[in-house]
Amino acid sequence: MTTTAFRLASVALSAGLTLGAFAVPAFSAGDDSSTTPTCKKGEIYDQKTKKCVKQQGANITDENRADYAYSLAKKDHRYEEALAVLDTMQNPNTAEALNYRGYVTRKLGRTDEGISYYLRSVSMDPKYSLVREYLGEAYVIKGRLDLARDQLATIKTLCGNTSCEEYQDLNEAIQNPSSL
Repeated sequence: MTTTAFRLASVALSAGLTLGAFAVPAFSAGDDSSTTPTCKKGEIYDQKTKKCVKQQGANITDENRADYAYSLAKKDHRYEEALAVLDTMQNPNTAEALNYRGYVTRKLGRTDEGISYYLRSVSMDPKYSLVREYLGEAYVIKGRLDLARDQLATIKTLCGNTSCEEYQDLNEAIQNPSSL
């Protein structure tokens, strides 16, 4: 009888864990653009409700707006829309928002403008490794491999090794500038 009860409890636990896995949200908050869905023009993804809402009048946090703008740029290459979303932030002067604005302007071919945003972001948060990767990539575009390598060395220090994504991506850009 005890063995049967144990087996039933084990099956119930396994079923619960399996069903729980399906309940995990498909998208998570943060600056990982691959997990934030994009909406049609004029809408913004609300991380709280997990759905697209009208951008005008939406009660969306600045962090949500910055993450969504980055997702538009990174996944869908909708750079002008990304800038428009960043323009709706109440406080656009955060390290993250400035980094994303730098990314978008760089992708629009305005590399010097992008560098200026990256440098402002770095001054606000010198330990923000993603902005250092993007700043290094901008330096690669400008042909300043010496400055790009400086950013690579800083990323290595911040990560504690060379296996973090930011280090690997910038190192690849330095080795293969045409990949940018």
